[in-house]
Amino acid sequence: MKKMRMSNAVEHLNPDGLHKNPAFTQAVRVAPNVATIYVGGQNAVDRSGNIVGEGDIGAQTEVALRNLETALKAGGAELHDVIKWNVYIVAGQSAHAGFAAFQRVWGRRPNPPVITGVLVAAWAHPDSLVEIDAVAVVPMD
Repeated sequence: MKKMRMSNAVEHLNPDGLHKNPAFTQAVRVAPNVATIYVGGQNAVDRSGNIVGEGDIGAQTEVALRNLETALKAGGAELHDVIKWNVYIVAGQSAHAGFAAFQRVWGRRPNPPVITGVLVAAWAHPDSLVEIDAVAVVPMD
């Protein structure tokens, strides 16, 4: 699949009057001629459905992101194509530890996506501490 530079299709907006933070962008504008990939919530489960990193929000965040990366690849996208993250953390867990793990995987890529963090009461599996979903865009041929 031939890809054009995403800067032609995706514009990261950090307007004057809003806080500028290297970890996220305030808004993203997507131009025509892109495919949109929506990835449902991914958590820290292996291929067999077993929770990985029990009791460790950082480890679970990294596994959830790797699972999300696998789903993105199935749609022809990569982590750098993500324009929107939603991160859901079980209340009482360290959001800081979860976001630190998130930053380890995301790294210092330019143009970070928009991001929303939400505390939830619990997940269906009682050992699950985090779930992440995403929206990515890639140029169409």
